[in-house]
Amino acid sequence: MAFALVFASGALFAACGAGGGAPEPPGDSNDGAETEAGAETGAKTETGGENPVVVMTIADYGDIEIELDPAAAPISVENFLTLVDQGFYDGLTFHRIIPGFMIQGGDPAGTGAGPGSGKTIKGEFVENGWDNPISFKRGVIGMARTDDFNSASCQFFIMSFDKEHLDGQYAAFGHVLSGMEVVDEISAIPTDPNDRPNTPVVIESIRIK
Repeated sequence: MAFALVFASGALFAACGAGGGAPEPPGDSNDGAETEAGAETGAKTETGGENPVVVMTIADYGDIEIELDPAAAPISVENFLTLVDQGFYDGLTFHRIIPGFMIQGGDPAGTGAGPGSGKTIKGEFVENGWDNPISFKRGVIGMARTDDFNSASCQFFIMSFDKEHLDGQYAAFGHVLSGMEVVDEISAIPTDPNDRPNTPVVIESIRIK
């Protein structure tokens, strides 16, 4: 399973396999996924003039309200909203938690190495030829991917700290409006050596507000 390179904690790390000691980037393994038809066109999403907002309900923790930004990342937003509308995320988990960095979820297998949603999308970030102005500040949500720039599928991550070194390398597509205390509480729970929480953190639902 291949992951992209990322500056983590001030140093450049290549992802290790299971049991590796170096933090990995937000990665999304999507073996067998097909690239979304038309994803390379950069077509804009219809928004009706207002940015969509979703409410993510986390069992035992509460709600995280997130405003999506289709002007910055229309493909990522459309893909995410389609999965939300399908109930794809209901019952999945945050499988990877790194304090001082981010929380990552949305993998059907709950491991980060799952099959994805069945399709992949264009990576909307500068290194992939896309002008995305969102910086990876605390509260920003982005799409996880492998070292293939166009491999994002369903896994996402929410920043718990500012990490601008991710700018231009991953598709940021929104930010938390309320519920950062929930992100912080999740960020603080005990994890194993592979950054997996000792107690599952379950996404009860994600709904469009």
